[in-house]
Amino acid sequence: MGKFASPAKQAASVMKSVQGKTLSSVGTVRNYEQALTRVAEYAKEQRIDGGLRGLTPEQALLYLEKRGEQVGQKALDMERQAIQCMMQHVTCLLEKSTSLPVIKSEQTQALNSRAYTPEQANLVSQHQSEKHRLATQLAHVCGLRAHELLTLRPREERLPDERPALESKWRGRDGNLYTVEGKGGLVRDVLIPHGLSQKLETLRYATPQHTTDRGIHYISHYAIGGGQAWSNSFSAAANRCLGWSEGAHGLRHSYAQERMHELQSSGLPREQALETVSQEMGHFRPEITEVYLR
Repeated sequence: MGKFASPAKQAASVMKSVQGKTLSSVGTVRNYEQALTRVAEYAKEQRIDGGLRGLTPEQALLYLEKRGEQVGQKALDMERQAIQCMMQHVTCLLEKSTSLPVIKSEQTQALNSRAYTPEQANLVSQHQSEKHRLATQLAHVCGLRAHELLTLRPREERLPDERPALESKWRGRDGNLYTVEGKGGLVRDVLIPHGLSQKLETLRYATPQHTTDRGIHYISHYAIGGGQAWSNSFSAAANRCLGWSEGAHGLRHSYAQERMHELQSSGLPREQALETVSQEMGHFRPEITEVYLR
């Protein structure tokens, strides 16, 4: 397949290779072809060598992480399965026994969660073990995703990827810069208040530890909670002390709403405040941040 073929033709060529062999369902072939057309459009935009067929598993995860801000979980899973099928049976970049990790739709999580007040977040943390308590405090004050807690490192040890940054980023807050890594491999800055940073450093591993969360391998540098185990701990603690839970993702709602209030109170126009919070939360577009303000 020539790399200058249209996205639709690239997707059709891939599906022709598996139709009737690996896939017998006409409906599945049609759905996968539509999904791969969108992936091929992304490959074209990113100028990926080889187009759709040149997509690597690492590039696929980054695509899915970005795509998760635009579509719900069902559509995201369909695209993941289509890419996985191509990589297992056409490009052979994945073993047939190996699957692409499931990426959670940020849009779905945002629509299904609500913010906690600072008092509620603090109360929940007090009903958790020490390592999960600190993780909750960090997630709240930094707007972290569950898996990002597993990837924290001081900024001087790992620089973030280059992305646009307004001068208003972190306005009104003070602390130490760390970086976290997304499932797609994108590294971004987060600001941790001095007090929490000091607590975090007391829990630094002498030797980094390998851990697996939801099928993805991480190297953790701190003995704190994170991933599914922390999410489960948070929900259980919230149900115990509040009588309800909006899930750990609700802390990202709290961060977005608290930061918007801070920035607008400092005189920043709403549009600029929204863009600033979007950058701080690691979003690829401000529109998804808007969902967190409901």
